[in-house]
Amino acid sequence: MSPLVPPRRAWVEQIMGMPVSLHLRGPGLDSAPVRRSVDAVFALLREADAVFSTYRTDSDVSRIDRGELTVADAHPWVADVAALCDEAREHTGGWFDAWLPAPDGARWWDPSGLVKGWAVERAAELLSGADFCLNAGGDVVVSAAPGHPPWRVGVEDPRQPSRLAEVLTLTSGAVATSGTAQRGAHIVDPYRRSTTADVAGVTVTGPSLRWADVYATAAAASGVTGLDLLRGTGYEGMLIGRDGRARVTEGFAGAPR
Repeated sequence: MSPLVPPRRAWVEQIMGMPVSLHLRGPGLDSAPVRRSVDAVFALLREADAVFSTYRTDSDVSRIDRGELTVADAHPWVADVAALCDEAREHTGGWFDAWLPAPDGARWWDPSGLVKGWAVERAAELLSGADFCLNAGGDVVVSAAPGHPPWRVGVEDPRQPSRLAEVLTLTSGAVATSGTAQRGAHIVDPYRRSTTADVAGVTVTGPSLRWADVYATAAAASGVTGLDLLRGTGYEGMLIGRDGRARVTEGFAGAPR
């Protein structure tokens, strides 16, 4: 017997310099309570962008990096994210590091490798009990209702973004992708202090988007053996090198390849 195909509706807004889409399935999608939940999701993501954007000169992160604001005096979210960044550095053996070198030898704080997943996960918590797929530029959280079909999540080929490298089928959980498809070579190897040369993209799946995001960034930074960082974490991944070769962990989608 095939799963029930429920009514479906989608909303899309441009936030954090990317399209953010929210898909909901089930009855009453035109109701006021659903509209309020949708508005709350996008409002939280806009606020996160205002606080953490490295492109906006008025964001808390930009002001911290200019020495105009301390973490203690910033939005309360900043201290939470700073603590998570420290935890992520420890969990990844230093391969995730939110502190980057500046040309003058100083360092500046860029929590981008964690904060998008953190913000999207917080926004998804506002949809508790709903059948949804929330996608922010390839960072995805899904939850399928009992009896409904799983969500299908496409993973871009980082070398040819117009095609898919994989399609994942999920009833719950998160997918995070880090690589060169959208922003070019921007992931910094924290030990060599240079951008990653051998990795085109890494996709990580697991229960938490913030940690999937961290592990995807760390794996991309550490090179073609980056998936080794996932051992024992409960997360699975696919790494595509600049040579086009795909490497996967044993539990990732259709592995082995």
